[in-house]
Amino acid sequence: MQLRDHVGSTKPAVVLHPSGTVVTFTELEARANRLAHFLRRAGLRAGDTVAILMENNEHIHAAMWAARRSGLYYTLVNTHLKASEVAYIVTDSGAKAVISSRAMQEICEHLSIESLAAAVLADDDLDGWQRYPDCVAAEPATPIADESDGLLLQYSAGSTGRPKGIRRPLNSARPTLSTPVFEALGVTVDSVYLSPAPIYHTAPAMWTMAAQAVGATTVVMERFDAEQALKSIERYGVTHAQFVPSMFVRMLRLPEEARLRYDVSTLERVVHAAAPCPPEIKRQMIDWWGPIVDEYYGSSEGAGISFIRAEEWLERPGSVGKPMLGLPHILDVNGHELPPGEIGEIYYEGGYPFEYLNDTAKTAEGRTAGGWVTVGDVGYVDTDGYLYLTDRRNHMIISGGVNIYPQETENMLISHPAVVDAAVFGIPDDIMGQSVKAVVQLADPADGNDLLAAELITWLRDRLAHYKCPRSISFEAQLPRTDAGKLYKQQLIDKYGG
Repeated sequence: MQLRDHVGSTKPAVVLHPSGTVVTFTELEARANRLAHFLRRAGLRAGDTVAILMENNEHIHAAMWAARRSGLYYTLVNTHLKASEVAYIVTDSGAKAVISSRAMQEICEHLSIESLAAAVLADDDLDGWQRYPDCVAAEPATPIADESDGLLLQYSAGSTGRPKGIRRPLNSARPTLSTPVFEALGVTVDSVYLSPAPIYHTAPAMWTMAAQAVGATTVVMERFDAEQALKSIERYGVTHAQFVPSMFVRMLRLPEEARLRYDVSTLERVVHAAAPCPPEIKRQMIDWWGPIVDEYYGSSEGAGISFIRAEEWLERPGSVGKPMLGLPHILDVNGHELPPGEIGEIYYEGGYPFEYLNDTAKTAEGRTAGGWVTVGDVGYVDTDGYLYLTDRRNHMIISGGVNIYPQETENMLISHPAVVDAAVFGIPDDIMGQSVKAVVQLADPADGNDLLAAELITWLRDRLAHYKCPRSISFEAQLPRTDAGKLYKQQLIDKYGG
């Protein structure tokens, strides 16, 4: 599947929302080819790496397609990082070129580019950088002669330390950009696929390209806004989309008249992942949009994938489904496999091959002698083989010798109508070892006070075992969560844990 299979018409490949900027398949194909020729002329060859530092704009897909068809690794850099953090990824990835944009100029000014074969800045001037229009003006719009499949070089979110590159061998590239979950959604040439998250995240990058490869139009939100997401669904007749749970919460917290103002009847299937979705939030989304809200569990490493359709989930609330890639095994702390229903660390057998770039110790650390792989998540399988997540290994609280998995308490807190987001973690306790602490983000930050904190604790104690409930609740205007929904919980532990 290639872009060029859909060239020759004015059909949009990319629509940016809310600006309405359109890039047709013909334009995207030509831009990708011209940029591929430029990268070859700059000296990049198959197996080299290019770093792409861009917000959701009209150029980012051309940059990815150019790298993909040039046999390059392409690493997408989080636009919220500081210059030193961007420099670390550029250096660690071994990038020989950087492609960026006007919006990122302040970061680019602080990057050392002397050792790079090319440093390109879209539509702007910066000392030492080449202007994108000038780079490609004289390049042909036809394919390069030595096309080969490149791969995304993903970097982990870095929520527990510095981000790590996740690299696969180039010869493992499949002829299709699709994934088992993407195929399960049933996106076709007639579909309209909405991507509300930043493209620098793994799934938005891969799935928008996969949608374009089958000829579907991709609607890309320039930044997520709950009401604008609904507006884009109605305006473009969106049929498929991927969200993260925090986006669901924000849409559900809109006033009812705003939620009902938009027609979302064109939606056929949507899917969510990246962070646990509180069951009550998912039920509310299914009540609103119908039984089309599917879910998958996986990781950037591709260790394994589980998937569950909305209809199945209603019968097994809380499950992330059955394996679609790899076979899950639940192991105890001694590495022994546990029977159904018992909680342990999740390992997968038979996932995609990968290594952590420049870190052989970390690559080996998460593997058993037999090659099963873990990314540190904890859960269990039931007797029918459905997987359930309970938390991350490093998030578990031990209070008075009792193991407490905070995700259950977080899910319950987020289901409260005043709450938009919640983090639960352990803080030092002289008697219990650790005590349970919660930090909450409210729909209206002005409501945060001691009285509401006490009300929330009482509300929780009516619904959960008391040992799972926080002894205190603090309020933050915004929790440190990535656009893909992952929570930087360590920042809160450092702040509130002394």
